[in-house]
Amino acid sequence: MKRQAFLVTIALTTSLALAACGGKQQSSAEQTAETKDKVVVADDKSPKVVSATFGEAVKGLDRKQGFFDLFVEGQSNKVLAALPSPDADGVSLRFIYATGLTAGLGSNPIGLDRGAFDAGVVVAFRRVGDKIVAEQENWKYQASSVNQREKLAVRESFARSFLWTGDIIEVAKGGELLVDLSTFLTRDHFGIASALKPRGGTYKIADDRSMPDAASSLAFPDNVEIDAFLTFTSADPLREAAVTAADGRSITLVQHHSFVRLPAEGFRSRIFDPRTGGIEVAHYDFSSALDAPIVKKWARRFRLERVDPSLESGPVKKPIVFYVDPGAPAQIRDALIEGASWWADAFTEAGFENAYRVEVLPEGAHPFDIRYNMIQWTHRQTRGWSYGGGVSDPRTGEMLKANVILGSQRVRQDRMIFEGLAGADKTGTGEADDPVEIALARIRQLSAHEVGHTLGFAHNFAASSTDRASVMDYPAPYIRPTAAGGLDFSEAYGVGVGAWDKFTTKWLYAEFAESIDEAAALEEIVKDGYAAGLRFVGDREARSIATGHPYGAVWDNGADAVVTLNETMTVRAIALDNFGTRSLKPGQPVSDLNKIIVPIYLYHRYQVAAAAKLVGGLNFTYGLKGDGSRAATPVAAAKQRQALTALMSTLDPAALDLPNAVIGQLTPALGGFGSFSNTGEVMPGRTGPVFDVISAADIAASVTINALLHPDRAARLMAFDRRDSAALGFDELLDILQSKIFSPPASPRQQAISNVIQARFVSSLIELSSNEKAATGVRTAADAKLRTLQARFRPSLLPIDGSNASHHAWLLQRVNAHLNRAAVSVAPSVTALDTPPGSPIGDEGIMETCWHCDGIILN
Repeated sequence: MKRQAFLVTIALTTSLALAACGGKQQSSAEQTAETKDKVVVADDKSPKVVSATFGEAVKGLDRKQGFFDLFVEGQSNKVLAALPSPDADGVSLRFIYATGLTAGLGSNPIGLDRGAFDAGVVVAFRRVGDKIVAEQENWKYQASSVNQREKLAVRESFARSFLWTGDIIEVAKGGELLVDLSTFLTRDHFGIASALKPRGGTYKIADDRSMPDAASSLAFPDNVEIDAFLTFTSADPLREAAVTAADGRSITLVQHHSFVRLPAEGFRSRIFDPRTGGIEVAHYDFSSALDAPIVKKWARRFRLERVDPSLESGPVKKPIVFYVDPGAPAQIRDALIEGASWWADAFTEAGFENAYRVEVLPEGAHPFDIRYNMIQWTHRQTRGWSYGGGVSDPRTGEMLKANVILGSQRVRQDRMIFEGLAGADKTGTGEADDPVEIALARIRQLSAHEVGHTLGFAHNFAASSTDRASVMDYPAPYIRPTAAGGLDFSEAYGVGVGAWDKFTTKWLYAEFAESIDEAAALEEIVKDGYAAGLRFVGDREARSIATGHPYGAVWDNGADAVVTLNETMTVRAIALDNFGTRSLKPGQPVSDLNKIIVPIYLYHRYQVAAAAKLVGGLNFTYGLKGDGSRAATPVAAAKQRQALTALMSTLDPAALDLPNAVIGQLTPALGGFGSFSNTGEVMPGRTGPVFDVISAADIAASVTINALLHPDRAARLMAFDRRDSAALGFDELLDILQSKIFSPPASPRQQAISNVIQARFVSSLIELSSNEKAATGVRTAADAKLRTLQARFRPSLLPIDGSNASHHAWLLQRVNAHLNRAAVSVAPSVTALDTPPGSPIGDEGIMETCWHCDGIILN
């Protein structure tokens, strides 16, 4: 692949040294554009001196020298670029182009965050007649052949994209082009208007209030960085935009542009292996042999090379360095540095000495400068996701710049949860149950997690089942009950990277001497890792409640999900027994208990999901042919029944009740106005100012019932039952649920809770029966169970249930409405209330977990 022509000046050294330290670059007074010659380096050939003289168009403009030269003027915000002389195809310059947001909106649901960055694309500035065109090349479709006609056939088969066209102001004697980049810089390349539309409203860019920020422009040897103000207007902004912007009708953000030299040759792409927890960069290769896959996948990673690759361990040519946002408070900043630094151990064990470190961003350095791998501390109105992504070369998978965004509100949510568990009086003590110290422990883990994504590592949601083997899992706080009836916080979060992290670092970055068969050596690393008991479950098989890998779950703990669920229910009970004003700081409104009780009351929700995945679960690996992987096997029937028994305890009305003393403290808050009217995430209800325990119990019961009655899980149970008569079948599960849910509660006080759980069970069966996407057998079984309940609720049997007869009559009406399809005026099912967000991510439960998008991984 050709290296592209670029321009460097004879007098470059001094100005670049200043720029690298954030110093002032040479102005037009110090080095005029009219008198300096340039050296053009093209295609690795010897440089030749040519004239680069531009006339009146650059008079009075500041010249910034680098990857390509800029001529800027701060008053008019004019930004001109000097581009190399075009080649025979009209290409003047090819580069990696990436955009981000220097200044964002501050809305987690919309997601336009300060520090956000896209993954980068390959763009060429091409001369077409008297125009300059920015052309995005299509590297999703390639031809690896040396046959140029074969490459051309692929290029012409798939559309390229012209992103922008502009006028050529002047052509120098040597063929260099002077172009005005202003309209290129004020395009909405980042997709701001599209991001605003779903929750912010319909916006359009205001040309009269959008302009480059010439003063922000920076030019370095391998990259050029420029900001631009973009203003978007709407006559009818939606609430999310209105409450975060100063004026929702006019939103001004700062879009950043990075122009990056194509990486030097020599990077060795590594073939992606699904067993190793990497992140794939895929493309079609139409030169592949007919007996080979047409889709090729590289594992994304940094270029990390030992000085002497023949050694098993040694120093590196260029270490990986991360920089922490100096805008983070000192306490947070120290935690971010400590957590991110954990990866140094993994690189050392992989044979790279002093190959990785973390520092505070130097004074004057720009966080979007492509040379700095950044950990940004970003603020939003509400808590939300954290990201780990950055800019990479789409041709090879080489990571060029890491970009981590950590939302500042998450740590406050964590602290609130621990104040609910331990009490606010523990805050500041420095002890194991100090909520601030535990929240900082979580920040360290989160910092390591997001940095891990940028290093090339995907989630491993099985790590919690193997002694916290990876920071790439989603960790729930591991709080244990004590024999004395208290809570043990000493192991709330892990410290350091785990065995899986060291394994996958070694596989992804290992270097081998030329005499070593690299493929065989990498395979040996995989075999050793799995032989040591490591497990790997990726996003697809862990996130949804529908999935069934017994070790694939988020925000869970423990090697045995059943044992941990039982422990979790005990922790929940202890916390609720002690719940009250002890969770508040002096002077804090008592009404804040409404926010604090939500994650405590639903403390078990994610462990419920983990245990439910044993029911109808299938144990499997991401094996390759010939690697000795075992066949997929259903979870043992005895284990499934054990999990079901544990899950039934979460439907006990006594466990879902709250004492009067607690209810009496859950008083409503005084409402505010505008963006301050949000009093926090509280449990929804139907009782006005009174905390609605019945609705809270309905929400908690729905967590368990919806997990067990998911149509995919039901279909798997039927499939396993067909294969093995001893298996737990769906009919058996329904019978166990019915028996538990319709058992008399321990106390008459809890009858109303029992009733709402029964209503939720019946409604869920109706919804399952009506779900056209569910398997036919599943829908049939749901109807059969409803007919059983219909018989149970017959009027002749109602007196047996005494005072609960009216409730059963009400249920009978719903069942009849569904089965007979006659009572059209009666809604067959009961509308469920929304479950409040529970993870530190929030956002109304819509995006509880992270995903891969344009090279960015959200967490």
